[in-house]
Amino acid sequence: MSDSLERLYHAVIAAKDLDPATSRTARLFQRGPAKMAKKLAEEAIEVVIDAVNGDSEAVIRESADLLYNLSVLWVAAGVRPEDVWAEMDRRERAQGIAEKLPKASAGKPHTTTVVPGKSGATAKAAAKIAPPQTTESVARRPIVALQSGRLKKRR
Repeated sequence: MSDSLERLYHAVIAAKDLDPATSRTARLFQRGPAKMAKKLAEEAIEVVIDAVNGDSEAVIRESADLLYNLSVLWVAAGVRPEDVWAEMDRRERAQGIAEKLPKASAGKPHTTTVVPGKSGATAKAAAKIAPPQTTESVARRPIVALQSGRLKKRR
C-alpha cells in the first residue's frame, strides 16, 4: 500500500511546477495551502457521505481523490510519507496499530488545571478563583476556519 502512496507523492512533486493551465496539481500549488486544505476537506466529506449511504464503489473513488489531495498537502507542507510511516510505527509500539493515541500521550505536553483537594464540578469552579497549577503549559493549536460555502457532492 505505501508503495502506491510513495509513487503518488513523487508524481505530485514532479507535477507541482508544470503549467497550471494543464495540470490540476500545478493549479493547486498556484492557489496555495488554503485551497489545498479546502479540497482535502471536501474529499473527506465526500468519503463520509458515501460511506454513510453505503456506496462502497463511491467510497473507493472518493478515497483515491482524498489520498491524492492529502499527498498534495504533504508536499506543500514539506511532509514526507516516510515521516508519516514513522509516526504510525511509533503509535503501533505505544498503543497498537488500530488505536489512535490520546493527544496527551502523543508526545506533546498537556496542560491540566490542578486544584488541590477538589474534583469534578467543584474543581472547575475553584479553578476560576485559584490560580491554576499546570503540569506543563503549552500554547494550543489555533482553530482555523475554512472559507464558508456549501459543499456539494460531484456527480
